[in-house]
Amino acid sequence: MAGMHAIDTSPDFLHKLCAREDLPLRLTELPKPWVFTNGVFDVIHRGHVVYLAQARALGGSLIVALNTDASVRRLGKGDDRPLNHETDRAVVMASQQSVSLVTWFDEDTPVQLISEVHPDILVKGGDYDMSKLPETTLVESWGGRALALPFVHGYSTTALVKKIRAAN
Repeated sequence: MAGMHAIDTSPDFLHKLCAREDLPLRLTELPKPWVFTNGVFDVIHRGHVVYLAQARALGGSLIVALNTDASVRRLGKGDDRPLNHETDRAVVMASQQSVSLVTWFDEDTPVQLISEVHPDILVKGGDYDMSKLPETTLVESWGGRALALPFVHGYSTTALVKKIRAAN
């Protein structure tokens, strides 16, 4: 079929994926204030989606940092976690309307990445005591805020995995 051109059918949201080394340039393209959150986000559920929308509403852009697979394994969530590979988790996260940019961190905590991003607002789920996180001290050191959003009760990836296993 000479003369036929291939049509790019890649979803637009894939442009939200950002390698860590590309962050400095990509961040300049995002409206402020920047809201930052992080986590495994292994199996996206209702609690995650509500949380992400609430986080995004706090600022101009929502930056999500995902634990790499190696980082997840060090968290002790189970030998078979994460269930989904880091790239797959990132693509699902990028598909969320509320998310502006997705990147990864391999360290045990996102402190180094947060120091690179310099977000205006750090957000975690309501099950975190923000006063005990080193990330809070860091963000507040440049005048940022650290907030815990209300936990959406009844939704947990760990509980969901247990439910699925029980059904088999």
